[in-house]
Amino acid sequence: MRYRLLTTTQAVRDDGSAVPLGGARLRALLAVLALRPGRTVRVGVLVDEVWDGEPPADAAGALQALVARLRRALGPGAVASDDGGYRLCAEPDDVDLYRFERLAGEGARALESGDPVKAAALLEDALGLWQGEVLADLPDRTAVAARWEARRLEAQRASLAAAVALGRAEEALPELGALCEGHPLDEPLQALRIRALRGAGRTAQALEAYEGVRRGLAEELGADPGPELRSLHAELLAPSPPRGAAPDPGPQAPDGLDFADRRADESCISPHQASPALEERGFGGGASDAAEPLHRGNLRSRLTSFVGRERDIVALSHDLRHARLVTLLGPGGAGKTRLSQEAAETVADAWPDGVWLAELAPVDDPENVPEAVLAALGAREAVLHGAGAEKMRAVDRNSGDPLVKLAAHCARRKMLILLDNCEHVVDEAARLAEELLARCPGLTILATSREPLGVPGELLRPLEPLPQPTALRLFAERGAAARAGFRTDEDPEAAAEICRRLDGLPLAIELAAARLRMLTPRQIADRLDDRFKLLTGGARTVLPRQQTLRAVVDWSWDLLDEGERSVLRRLSVFAGGCDLAAAEAVCGPESMDGLGSLVDKSLVVARPSAGGGMRYRLLETVGEYAAERLDESGERADAERQHLVYFRELARAEDLKLRGGGQREAIALLEREYENLRTALRRAVAARDEHEALCLIHALHGFWQMRGLRSEGKHWSTLIAELGPDPFAHPVVPAPAIYERCTDAPPPMTPELLVEARRGVRLIQLASSDQDTERWSSPAMQNLAAGIRAAYRPGLPQTCRPPANMWFFAVLLTGDANDLRGMIDTTVETCRELGYEWDLANALEMRANVLANRSEWAGDADQDAEESLEIFRTLGDEWGVAEALSARGEARERRGEYALAVEDFKTAVGYAESLGAKAQMAILRIRLAGGMAELG
Repeated sequence: MRYRLLTTTQAVRDDGSAVPLGGARLRALLAVLALRPGRTVRVGVLVDEVWDGEPPADAAGALQALVARLRRALGPGAVASDDGGYRLCAEPDDVDLYRFERLAGEGARALESGDPVKAAALLEDALGLWQGEVLADLPDRTAVAARWEARRLEAQRASLAAAVALGRAEEALPELGALCEGHPLDEPLQALRIRALRGAGRTAQALEAYEGVRRGLAEELGADPGPELRSLHAELLAPSPPRGAAPDPGPQAPDGLDFADRRADESCISPHQASPALEERGFGGGASDAAEPLHRGNLRSRLTSFVGRERDIVALSHDLRHARLVTLLGPGGAGKTRLSQEAAETVADAWPDGVWLAELAPVDDPENVPEAVLAALGAREAVLHGAGAEKMRAVDRNSGDPLVKLAAHCARRKMLILLDNCEHVVDEAARLAEELLARCPGLTILATSREPLGVPGELLRPLEPLPQPTALRLFAERGAAARAGFRTDEDPEAAAEICRRLDGLPLAIELAAARLRMLTPRQIADRLDDRFKLLTGGARTVLPRQQTLRAVVDWSWDLLDEGERSVLRRLSVFAGGCDLAAAEAVCGPESMDGLGSLVDKSLVVARPSAGGGMRYRLLETVGEYAAERLDESGERADAERQHLVYFRELARAEDLKLRGGGQREAIALLEREYENLRTALRRAVAARDEHEALCLIHALHGFWQMRGLRSEGKHWSTLIAELGPDPFAHPVVPAPAIYERCTDAPPPMTPELLVEARRGVRLIQLASSDQDTERWSSPAMQNLAAGIRAAYRPGLPQTCRPPANMWFFAVLLTGDANDLRGMIDTTVETCRELGYEWDLANALEMRANVLANRSEWAGDADQDAEESLEIFRTLGDEWGVAEALSARGEARERRGEYALAVEDFKTAVGYAESLGAKAQMAILRIRLAGGMAELG
């Protein structure tokens, strides 16, 4: 369990789901305890802080009741009772507040030790934990919150200092400006902003900023700037240092950490070649204008800020130090090109002969790859032809094998070559990489591609989409560039939806941000269903395939063969991904190779599944594109039919396992595939395929019941009931004896079974409305109940099994308890006669519940519950065991045996918790609380 205090107080399970915490007082209690994880908090302190000095009359009793509620929410082992107080059983790192403190401290120490790359990653993680107002639920939060806000400011200052140290002064300035505006008298922060302005080449603005700080200090405090600011001011007024002079001291970290002592060979700083801002800081290199820059190569300065990806830069930097061929993999628009350049620049000092970028995107003929690389290295004269430089050719074609010349050029050099955009010439790029690495011992290659090169020794580094906080930062920055003053807090929900639905892909997010010139975030989000028409406003200076979202995906599509295209098209019918068996069922038995190729080409995401195999999914943008192509191909009806058949059969098979020893695995599988199951059901209803829809709803009803998904039963039964005639309409035809289940065989159903399935769907509709008092008592429900009683009679085989066994709901609506007992008595006997073992256990548990509500029948209830419990245990049905224990507990409670009842309820809660049966757990905990209250 993890606890969040850097927002509204929350408890989060290991799977990421939030624990419901109702009531401000309960959240306040958790906040007070989580502030002191693993330590006993005395009762007096808890009362004082939770009730803010105004305790209730029975403060100890009120606190005890509140602790009991917290334990029910978090689990019995979460809060321990110690002598004189209570203790949250957690480590400091389980609480985001202290995890923030640890990460921020490690980041500051990394900054102090001269590793701003590591510092930036740690500090980004630390600051990412802040999701709102710190200690929002603490009644008197002012003093303690102020201390944590001060620590947050220190972390922000350190993070920005790391960015400036990494040469990202321009990127840091917007946030620095906002912080300085909020803290005008914070001299270290103001000094950092002035250094950043100077590092970005804005000396005049840096002087203006100093003057503003000086004036503010004089007006507010009657004081002059401190020594650091005065020294910085003097440096700004001094003439630019000569070429070759030592770099300026650089930014100051919080608490006086200094980054001034840098040697030219430190790998953590790598300035852009020939950048005026860097020359001002003394990174110009030699003593004359003709001297080489400190870092040789052809990397150009970028025109936009680089947002996030600190962890990726750290990982790539490590890879490049330990492998000679690293391939950065990712789908189109993931930001591979930009990241590769940022990472290469970070470690540029390791290659004294330079970092060289060879852009392969304009190469239309694979044979020209060596010549393109030669041209990039300046070893051959090159000429570009065509609009946008789409074709690259070497001038001299008669001077021998370009690969031989390239190898000769690189053989005695220690250098890094970036092969950018290899996917369309992947075979030639692989051959070139293998040849060069074999002949050139000082060469390292960093490739970007949508698929691996497949060269021995290649290290693959898949690029994940941007995490949501970083994606929002990118959207905010690019949005502010498109529309002055734009902030994501104008509509945070729409901004978050845009970033999520665009899969965290930087190019797509930037294209969406460009639309802010004419649309609001909500308008953009609402139009993402037609994203390929919407996202078309890319920069004019990039290649045509990067100017629109459709062009990005078209480029990948055009590189596929027909088999791969067929698999990709058909994968678009899945919802929430699929496993290999489902993919082969829908895409064809020979589709595994095509699927693997699509994974290699970054068009399909493959991740290990909780079920033990791999799970495959399409990014939403790729899925939309593939769906369009599926429509064009005319294959949609067949693909959706195969999808429906596969998941109908899966639901039928797992429904049987829900009643025995395979219950847990069946529940887990149905939960994993639930989006696909719902999609299959939706398509069956949309197509008015009554047989398929009825089969699916009967197969899924048991799962809904165990998971407490009453609303699903209500929703789907209402829709499916409209697909056929009402079997309970007047005059009601009595139901014949039917021994088959509605799911025993795949559709189509026999006429007799079809009518029974129609009856069943209306019984599901009735049972799903039992907590809707208004609907339950409506004339329509009364008429339905009367029709059900007229159609069924005790002793029919189908009334032993779900859903027909739920006709007792109709008896509850239209009869009395004696009628109900007589009906269930007959059902129990019929189950025994027919040998329906699970159904017998279920009927006995139902009868025990009915009997436990009458004191004179409570003894019989205990006997029924015992027998039901024994059968469920034999079958391995844990959900049934919990139900039977609950029934026995109610019978014991009715007889005044409260201690025994409490034990039954506790054991039942344990079974329900292990199954994750939330609705069952809620009911059982209410019963447990009642029993414990009776015990005192």
